[in-house]
Amino acid sequence: MNNLKGLLRIRIKRGVNLAVRDINTSDPYIIIRMGKQKLKTRIIERDVNPVWNEDLTLFVYDTALPIKLEVYDHDFFTTDDKMGDAEFDIQPFLDGLKKNLKNVPSGTVITRIKPSKSNWLAEESCITWRNNVVVQDLCLRLRHVECGEVEIELHWIDVPGCKLV
Repeated sequence: MNNLKGLLRIRIKRGVNLAVRDINTSDPYIIIRMGKQKLKTRIIERDVNPVWNEDLTLFVYDTALPIKLEVYDHDFFTTDDKMGDAEFDIQPFLDGLKKNLKNVPSGTVITRIKPSKSNWLAEESCITWRNNVVVQDLCLRLRHVECGEVEIELHWIDVPGCKLV
């Protein structure tokens, strides 16, 4: 399995107040990158507050690699317009996975991460024990653009024979 640690499922929930790149609207989609992997959501037409609720799954080989999120406006006749980007680190989430949470009630917050200049959080991010799994909710403020946020949720999937360590 080439040092595979596990799978990271990223639920792309929604975009909030995304930048307008067409006349009064945009046709956004998201690209997620980790190392050489690249995944893409579907295009939501004519919506600056799109709801995707779409799961993208990355193979995690190197837990130190950041995850990059890029938002684009789909155009039919020209190059797609960039609508901002963000980057996030999964290490705090992975640290939460390593804790013994067997007797912890569902809904317990394991860790809180405050927005800072070193992350792209728009608001506090909670890593939570929910229904016997560790989940992290993130609201990422897009950079290199006038406005916009993207809400995502992280889930870990263990792969038999692979160790997170």
